[in-house]
Amino acid sequence: MTFDSKSMRSPSEIKRVVEGRLRSYLSRDRTGIRRELLRLFVKSKSITIAELVADLQTRFAVTFHAIASMVGIIASRIGILRATRNSDGVNNYELKDKYFDIVVRIVGVS
Repeated sequence: MTFDSKSMRSPSEIKRVVEGRLRSYLSRDRTGIRRELLRLFVKSKSITIAELVADLQTRFAVTFHAIASMVGIIASRIGILRATRNSDGVNNYELKDKYFDIVVRIVGVS
């Protein structure tokens, strides 16, 4: 298999695609929870699903499963999160450095 240089995306094109996907994802946010979830990733270097749930449950009626699903979509479809497993087998998630500025610009940080 050969790669045609025309089909390869430049870093700036990738960022534009990611930004479009992120804006589309947030456009379907009726309660503000998706935006708040992303703000938590901006504020935290590394965070687990359980920590996200504990924080978000103070303001939203959410379940562990719902938050895990949101994080999965953000990590896989949008591609802006990195997952690492700690020694206890729990995944920690963090915002990829190269997308930090895009997320801050779109969601703001309060």
